[in-house]
Amino acid sequence: MQVDRRTLMAGAAAALASWPAAARRLAPGGGWYDRAIVIDALGGIGDPYGGAGVLRMGDRAWSETAATGVTMVRDTLFPVGNVPDPWGDYQRSIDEKRDIIAANPDRLLLVRSAADILTAKGEKKFAVLLGTQDTSMVGPELDRLAQLRKDGVLTVQLTYNNRNLAGDGALEPDNAGLSKLGRATIERIEAEKLLLDLSHGGARTMAEAAAHAKRPLVISHTAARALTDHPRNTGDDTVRAVANKGGVVGVYFMPFLATDSKPTGGDLIRHIEHVAQVAGEDHVGIGTDNGVLPQVIDDKTRRRIREWNAQRVKAGIAAPGEGPDVFPLVADYNSVDRYRRLAADLATRGWSQARLEKLFGGNFLRAYREAWGG
Repeated sequence: MQVDRRTLMAGAAAALASWPAAARRLAPGGGWYDRAIVIDALGGIGDPYGGAGVLRMGDRAWSETAATGVTMVRDTLFPVGNVPDPWGDYQRSIDEKRDIIAANPDRLLLVRSAADILTAKGEKKFAVLLGTQDTSMVGPELDRLAQLRKDGVLTVQLTYNNRNLAGDGALEPDNAGLSKLGRATIERIEAEKLLLDLSHGGARTMAEAAAHAKRPLVISHTAARALTDHPRNTGDDTVRAVANKGGVVGVYFMPFLATDSKPTGGDLIRHIEHVAQVAGEDHVGIGTDNGVLPQVIDDKTRRRIREWNAQRVKAGIAAPGEGPDVFPLVADYNSVDRYRRLAADLATRGWSQARLEKLFGGNFLRAYREAWGG
């Protein structure tokens, strides 16, 4: 079974019966946030209230998604990890995403250039960027990267938590870094004008990849290892190296922000501010690694979390700090208005509007333009 936390959490969110009224209260009201391009560099799309196999997004899910104020989310194409038929799994995954987008032409817009993000904003649609979180579906067949580009995939993550043919992921104890194929893969990613993502990489893999890259790259979802020593977090030297190439580092809303796997809003802000200090305000962004909509905490969801964690442990991709009772979120910001509240909280700490606009989307938009054009 393909492990997909966004599908898991979408099912859990169905218990949020009170949210339609909240969504109406949080409709765009003309402030800077509502005018801004807001990008979640790693999240997910879907209707938590729709039935199995229903592709059309319902009015409730759409009103809540619109109320978040998010312009674009990057969604993941599977597989992740080393599976028996990675190319077949990828083809099934891209077909599923195409079907969802095709069923919602008035609400969803597939991003094929940076200009499409602006178009979505102007047309009040939700932009969807497709990307991988592994190159297991590519392996040594580098021509497949050209096919990904044709399919509408614009960002490619080099490794997931384990080792693949390109290099070591974050959980590999040997920390062996990039392979020769990994270097060739980066060169082909850049030649195809795809955006390279180093999230989930081993520390040495990320450092070597950042040094080898010739074009702007990203770490779409991570945190500061200097604050929390966790293999999914990134060291300052690599954060700085990505920034020096013109790239962006996105901070996630994940348990790995804190050693006890229960991060507070204060933990999240500390990581954002640390990355901003190390990389510079032009090179930090948001990549929640959540869905756009909030997650409900109830007995049904607890059962789902336990099942999901067991699947990840069995697949060998569960990171330290994951567990049967650990929710992948920051509880203080588990609401439909979480992006807005985070912006307000940062403003009280002295963040200017211009700086917030960069953090919440401007920096990633610049990196996208440089990678793809438009």
